[in-house]
Amino acid sequence: MISLSRLQSFLEEADSYRDKFLFLFIKPYWPRKIIPNYVTYIRVFIGVALFILLFLFGIKDKTLILLLFFVGVITDFIDGPIARGINQVTELGAILDSTADRLLFIPIALYALFGSHKWLLLVLILVELLNLSASMYYKSKEIYLESNIFGKIKMVLMSVALIIILAVWPTIPPPISISILLLTIPFSFLSTLTRILELKTKNKILILKS
Repeated sequence: MISLSRLQSFLEEADSYRDKFLFLFIKPYWPRKIIPNYVTYIRVFIGVALFILLFLFGIKDKTLILLLFFVGVITDFIDGPIARGINQVTELGAILDSTADRLLFIPIALYALFGSHKWLLLVLILVELLNLSASMYYKSKEIYLESNIFGKIKMVLMSVALIIILAVWPTIPPPISISILLLTIPFSFLSTLTRILELKTKNKILILKS
């Protein structure tokens, strides 16, 4: 049986090829004046814009909503590799990244699932609250843990599911999108679990050094 750590290492190795590919363009060509957080701010702006368009103005233009969301997903795909490629990985950037993710996904999930899949929406919100509580706990311990591979996979799956939902929006979400959203839940728990294990490991190292 494959252990959690071995599975995590395998998935991280596979994900490293994304960085290697993007580094071919980022390292020599990315403008150093455009820091990674600027890219993440775009996602924050898009998330706020989606809230306003969907809930305040009731915009029904599927093309506009899908385009905004897709651009937000692209920023999520590249801001991490940019930070690593130009050696600007920071704790602020990690916190901003997770906040921007939630701002991007929540308005689409609320709008698409509240009518027909309230139970799934509630579960997804509870899982995010669990992850948020864990993140706040790490912060209180002044321990910085980077986003792990399980959290990244969860975001990819959620992006795919919500793009499918938007493709048929405003009709009821198709079963495949619901199945993909359900699949994000175990990855969310795996992400939290591995963070807890990492925290215990770091605590043991600190105890041995003291």
